[in-house]
Amino acid sequence: MNANQLLEHFHRIGDAPDAIPRLRRFIRDLAVRGKLVPQDPKDEPASELLKRIATEKARGKRQEQDIPEIDNPDGPTALPRNWSLIPLIALGSWAIGAGFPKNEQGLDDGPYFFLKVSDMNLPGNEKYITTSNNRIDDDAAARMRAKIHPPGTIIFPKIGGAIATNKRRILTKGSAIDNNCLGITFSKELDAEWAYLLLITLDFTQYQAGTAVPALQQGVLEQIAVGLPPLAEQHRIVAKVDELMILCNRLEAARDERETTRDRLTAGSLARLNAPDPETFQDGARFALNALPVLTTRPEQIKPLRQTILNLAVRGKIVPQDPKDEPASELLKRIAAGKAERKRKTGDARIKFEPDPNPDELALALPPGWVVQSFENLFLFIDYRGNTPPKTHEGIPLITAKNIRMGYLNREPREYISEKTFKTWMTRGFPEIGDLFFTTEAPLANVCLNDISEPFALAQRAICFQPYAKIDTKFLMFALMSDLMQSLIDAHATGMTAKGIKAANLKPLPIPIPPLTEQHRIVAKVDELMALCDRLEASLTTSNDTRRRLLAALLAEGLLPDKVQEQAA
Repeated sequence: MNANQLLEHFHRIGDAPDAIPRLRRFIRDLAVRGKLVPQDPKDEPASELLKRIATEKARGKRQEQDIPEIDNPDGPTALPRNWSLIPLIALGSWAIGAGFPKNEQGLDDGPYFFLKVSDMNLPGNEKYITTSNNRIDDDAAARMRAKIHPPGTIIFPKIGGAIATNKRRILTKGSAIDNNCLGITFSKELDAEWAYLLLITLDFTQYQAGTAVPALQQGVLEQIAVGLPPLAEQHRIVAKVDELMILCNRLEAARDERETTRDRLTAGSLARLNAPDPETFQDGARFALNALPVLTTRPEQIKPLRQTILNLAVRGKIVPQDPKDEPASELLKRIAAGKAERKRKTGDARIKFEPDPNPDELALALPPGWVVQSFENLFLFIDYRGNTPPKTHEGIPLITAKNIRMGYLNREPREYISEKTFKTWMTRGFPEIGDLFFTTEAPLANVCLNDISEPFALAQRAICFQPYAKIDTKFLMFALMSDLMQSLIDAHATGMTAKGIKAANLKPLPIPIPPLTEQHRIVAKVDELMALCDRLEASLTTSNDTRRRLLAALLAEGLLPDKVQEQAA
C-alpha cells in the first residue's frame, strides 16, 4: 500500500482520536525512507552531493576529508538506489550552546537572539524562531564566549523532559543558544526544508542518557544513520510533503467541523432536556434519546448525557407522576416518627428536631406529590471527621474518602485498623447496607451506597447518611450526584484550593423527595438509561480501538519495503 492508497482508505479510520497526528508522522516517515515520491534515474546521485558537502565543510581546514558512507543493508531500512546512508553529522556541524549568566539576561535590544528552551514555546515560534525573551550584541557574545549561529540552524532541547517534546526550531536570524539547547547547522548544499523534515522524524529519546535528568550527547547523535536523497529528489519530497500536509489540514478541519456540529446538536438536545418546556418535553426527550447515539462519537461525550439523566430524575421529568401514589408528605411523617423513636431509644444528643428547610433554595418547581426535606431531618450523621485511627497492615478494613467514588464504592486502596482499635473507634454508630457514604472534602461531595456486609471502620472526611425510615437511598444517591445538588453543596462549601463542607452547613440543605413508589420507578428508569450509556460508551471505545488497530495496520503496511508488499500482494 502506498501513500495515495492510504489516503483513499482514510475515511475508514479518520475518526480515530489520533488519526491525523499519526497520518502526519506516517507521511514524514515515508518521505525520509524514499517511499513518498518516485525516484528519477536522471537525478544526480546523492554520492555527488556528498562530495560538494565535504568540500563545503573543508573550507578553512587544511585538507578536505571524505564523508564515509554506511553500508546500506537489504532490509526494512534499505534505501533507494541513488540515495546514500551516512551519519547525521555528515550533513552539517554542531551548534553548541553557552552559559547564560543571570546578569546578562533580560535585555531586549541587540542584533542577536539568545535562546533558551522556553523560547521555543513563545507565540509565533512553532517552526521558525521569530522572537526571543533575550537579545545580545557582539560585546555580550564575546564576554560569554557565545557563538552566533547562522539563520537556518535547527535547534532542539538537549537536557531534561523537553527532549521528549520533539521540538525542532529553525533560526531566522543570527542567534546564540544556552547550554540546555543543541543544534545543527546544515550544509547550504541541502534543501533546508528537507533537513528540517529529516530532523523532526528522529526520536531523540531513543538516544538520551540518564534517568533523573536525561541528556543528549553529541557523540551519540552524530552517528545516527540517515538516508540522503539526491538534491532534486529532496525538492520533490518537500513539495509532496507540503501538499499532503495541506490535505491533512483539510481532513483535520473537516473532522473538527463535524465534531463541532455534533457537539452543538448534542448540547442543544441536552439543554432542551435540562430546561424543559412542559408542552414539548416529551417530544424533546424522545428526539434526544433517539438522536444522541448518532450524534455521540466520543466516549467523553457520554458524561454530559449521564448528568442530564440525573438532572431529569431529580426534577421529576424522567418518569410520569401517578396521582394514585401516596404523597411524599406521608413518607416524611414516617421519617419524623423514626427520628423521634431513635432519639427515645438511644438518647443520642446528636439527634435534634429542626424546622423543615426552605424549598426556595433549590430553585426547583416541585412536581405534584413531591416535598423537600433537609439532610439532618432525613439522616443520622455517622462520622469521625477530625480523627485518624492508627493503621495496620491487616485487620478490620478502613473506608476512607479515597474509596468513595462518584456513584460507587471502590475497595482500593485498602487500609486497615486493628480489632482493638475498631472496638473503641466505631462508637457513633455502624453503617448498614444501603446507607449513603459522602465525602466532605478532597474530593467534595462524592456519594455512593454502602454494599459492605463485613465489619469495617469509617475514616475522616467521610460521612455515613443513615435514613431514619425506609426510603430508596439509591434515588437519594442519584439526586446528590445531579448538578442541582452538587451546585447547592458547592455553594455552601468553604476553601479555595481544596473545598470542603462542614456538617453544620450541610445539615440544613434541602433535598427533593418524591413519593416512595415514584422513587422506585425513577431508580429503575435511571438504571436502564445508565446501562444504555454504558453500552454506548463501550461501543464507542470499541469503535475507536478498532479504528486505531486498522490505522496501525495500514500505516505498518505502508512502511513495509516494496519487496515485502509485492510478496504480500
